[in-house]
Order: sequence, then structure tokens, then C-alpha cells
Amino acid sequence: MSSQPPPILIVEDDSDLSELIKIQLTDNDYKVDQALNGRVALQKALENEYSLIILDIMLPEVDGFEICKMVRKKNQQIPILMLTAKAEEVDKIMGLEYGADDYLTKPFSIKELVARVKALLRRASTSKPEDSSKLDKLDFGELIIYPNKRSVQVHDQLIELTSKEFELLLLFANNPGRAYSRQELLDVVWGYQYSGYSHTVNSHINRLRSKIEKNPSEPKYITTVWGMGYKFAELEELGLA
Repeated sequence: MSSQPPPILIVEDDSDLSELIKIQLTDNDYKVDQALNGRVALQKALENEYSLIILDIMLPEVDGFEICKMVRKKNQQIPILMLTAKAEEVDKIMGLEYGADDYLTKPFSIKELVARVKALLRRASTSKPEDSSKLDKLDFGELIIYPNKRSVQVHDQLIELTSKEFELLLLFANNPGRAYSRQELLDVVWGYQYSGYSHTVNSHINRLRSKIEKNPSEPKYITTVWGMGYKFAELEELGLA
């Protein structure tokens, strides 16, 4: 008998809004847990298993950015949907850079929130490993990527990547030599039109390079295509063809 997926954690200090989100999610057959302040939310997120976290930024005691950062240290894969009452670009960028997968600016449509929850959960479920005995791998010499396991090794050392860092790397590695613009990467990896947030791509690329490249300032795998964006080196360039 298959077990039910873990509940969704709603972290929102507005109790009325939290209840409204809970009602809509339970109506869509999701199990739900709630936290009304940052301290309780952080404790729950670190001690329990959740399938997704809906996380407000402005919270008493511990803010959403800090919670997101701490959760990512424990779990790189759990989808995080960030809520913000602020429309400033910097808050959206900070949320994405701390590891959030998506964001909504208040006031928002509850139907849109549910749709984004479904999209994030669908993406997370399709990226889970199947049978560990049948794992495929992408071998680039010193860099080895296991797509089904969602793991990466560099010089035989396991490298911790966030969900978005892994998705970026996998997209590049599956398409060596293909140049992607920053907007293409936002559309493909984040799944929504984050128009104007190319800084988010740059920061993710920089962090990814710091983890997989021997010399991040002179990258071997993910290179800059000036005036365009980024690409993954072809096998010939890596001396593997």
C-alpha cells in the first residue's frame, strides 16, 4: 500500500490568510500543517518532512529569508514557494537566491497559488530517482552527474547543490555547446516569466561554478557566451571526444 505524501507546511503570520490557503489546499486533497511565526516554522521545517513549504518573508521572530537558508542546508530538494507583501525587485531576487523555487506577491489569487503549488510538486515528483540500481550518469571526466539520483561528484567528492543549481547544471550538461540566454534559463529552469531578473541567473551560475570548477574565474564546464548568456563545454573542448 502506497503511503501518502508528506504535508505542505504553510508559514504565514496572518491567521486568516493561512486558514484560507489551508482550506483551498485541503479542498485539493493536500495534507497541510501550519506555523504562524518564524521560530515555530523553523523548528517544524527542520524536524519534520514536508512535500513543499509556502513561506512568507515578513514573519515575527525569524524572517522567511533565514528560514529558507536554514532549510536549504538540510534539504536541497524540497520546493519552497515564497510569499511577499513587498513588490520590490530586491526581495524577489533575495528569495530566489536564498533557494526559493518560486514567489508570489501579495495580494495574490488563491487559484494561482494552488496552480503554482501543483506545478512545483509535479516538477519535484518527476525529478525523483527511480531504481538506484538503474541510475544513468553523465560522465565529464572529473565531473560526474547522476540525473536520477540528482547528485553530482567532482574529483570523487559528492557536491551539495540546491535544486535550481542542479537543474541548471543538468540542462547544460544535456545540451553541450548550446548557448542559452539568461531569459531562456529563467523560463526553462524556474518555469515562469521572471522577466528582468537576469541577476538571479548570474548568481546561480557563479555559485554553481564555485562548486564544480577547479578555477571558477576560468571555468572549464560552464562558460560565458558574451552578448548571449552561457553554455556547457562540448566534449571536444573537455578532451573527452
